Amino acid sequence: MKHRVLIVDDHPIVRQGMRLMIDAEPDLVVCGEAQSEQEARAQVRALAPDAVVVDLSLDQGDGFNVVRDIRAHFPQMRVLVLSMHDEAIYASRLLAEGAAGYIMKQAATDQLVDALRVVLRGETYLSEPARQRISQSRQQADEPRARLSVRELQVINLVGRGVGSRDIANRLSLSVKTIESHRAAIKRKLGLATNAQLVQYAIQWYGRPDA
Repeated sequence: MKHRVLIVDDHPIVRQGMRLMIDAEPDLVVCGEAQSEQEARAQVRALAPDAVVVDLSLDQGDGFNVVRDIRAHFPQMRVLVLSMHDEAIYASRLLAEGAAGYIMKQAATDQLVDALRVVLRGETYLSEPARQRISQSRQQADEPRARLSVRELQVINLVGRGVGSRDIANRLSLSVKTIESHRAAIKRKLGLATNAQLVQYAIQWYGRPDA
């Protein structure tokens, strides 16, 4: 029997490319696609896939929340996170949240199928450079971004994509006051003095067009 895979990504071309790649394998098949957090939740429940490939940065919603929801309601379902964000900062946090693996978009063409097979075997997938960088980052307490919590990473990611505090609050189901508190904590941890510096930093690190 083929393992059934759900793709969650807000870029149609990316979804099409992954579908073609996965469907070409004798032991894998794409059973559905979703482009938002809400669609992902609905498709997970309707299709009960064996594995979910989810991008962190969704146009509507947040990939972190998808990972958390799957872990809470379908703990046996395997989740492979696909993202352009720094493995050393994000991968260990996503694994703690319930993901079974983390793969960079830049490496997906060569490694996606292999990564899927690894997580479907019940193992954890990380690239060897990611394992080395995570190990190094744990030894380097002076890495500012390593001090950010998962929620703070969600907030700075959205700030870098040009999303305002009110919309961030709506996406994360939090109050505007809570978002402002997170922004203040991020500035403190990163040594930034003003909101303008926070936005500039966020755009530099998180606001790339393919995020």
